[in-house]
Amino acid sequence: MATEINSVTTNTQTVVVKLGTSVLTGGSLALNKAHMVELVRQCAELKKLGHSVVIVSSGAIAAGREHLDYPALPNSMASKQLLAAVGQSQLIQVWESLFAIYGLKIGQMLLTRADLDDRERFLNARDTINALVNHDIIPIVNENDAVATTEIKVGDNDNLSALVGILCGADKLLLLTDQRGLFTADPRKDPNAELIREVTTIDETLRKIAGGSGTTLGTGGMATKLQAADIARRAGIEVIIAAGSAENVIFDALSEQPQGTRFLPLAEALENRKRWILAGPAATGDIVIDKGAVNAVIGKGSSLLAKGVVSVSGHFSRGDVVRVTTLDGALIARGICGYSDSDLAKISGKHSNEISALLGYDYGSEVIHRDDMVVIQD
Repeated sequence: MATEINSVTTNTQTVVVKLGTSVLTGGSLALNKAHMVELVRQCAELKKLGHSVVIVSSGAIAAGREHLDYPALPNSMASKQLLAAVGQSQLIQVWESLFAIYGLKIGQMLLTRADLDDRERFLNARDTINALVNHDIIPIVNENDAVATTEIKVGDNDNLSALVGILCGADKLLLLTDQRGLFTADPRKDPNAELIREVTTIDETLRKIAGGSGTTLGTGGMATKLQAADIARRAGIEVIIAAGSAENVIFDALSEQPQGTRFLPLAEALENRKRWILAGPAATGDIVIDKGAVNAVIGKGSSLLAKGVVSVSGHFSRGDVVRVTTLDGALIARGICGYSDSDLAKISGKHSNEISALLGYDYGSEVIHRDDMVVIQD
């Protein structure tokens, strides 16, 4: 190789590698198999050193379009599902043949949001991916676009890769894209934009810098990568955004000098139940709380009581996951609500000892117990 390879950590780790469509096609309309085999070579090098590798692969629709000789199809969900149904088998055959060069076996996992919403299905998916890893088989994960509807889609493979990282207890998540990392401004428009090497806090300023979508080939841009990084780092996973075309980018991810932008994990990783609350079910409603409740939840680590609830929106049942926001609309937590939206509307702003009289029953004083809550704030 022209460039000296950095030495990687000797501690065995599990790394999730997310490969976007733009990386797999090199910006063209077809899979770039020459580059894909180079990515596979780097994964094989990590495997030789005892590390575990999980691949989250985009490219099914691009592979389907290529296999069908770029048909003229209407821009509809059915057309995308047709291309995904054809392309998924083509894509997995390519991965299988390339990893076979290095004597490595792969296993395919197709997921939808529904597989993560339900706690039992979440645990089943976790057990499957861990079984593959433990038997030295490389999981190739993708969203099941051939059957997924808008309601059950994760939506992009950046966020899917963060959820996969949580499923397999990853140490690192590598988001490979067509950019070198996160910059202080859009490098395609601003020649003075500088690469941000390390991030310890994700705030609104950083989200504005991330901007919108990237290429037209995929569904995710830098904004979705930032969302994925925020989810993963809260689960104790280090995240790296880097260019998929860079030499040895996968291998270097486990070195002391990884390429791209590095997001450090939070010091206290979430326990398994809270990881599911963060990564699993989509929130079905919002609970707005007052300043006193915000201080109690964030500053004191308290449960959320009805007294601190100002208003409720959306429709949810007891046991559903909801968002908790401030009066200004800032998201501060996600949690499993102990009351339905209709019940909560009746007891909002009331003391705990009034709940039974207002409802005719009560499920306890906590609207959201601390053990069922994930605070979304650094």
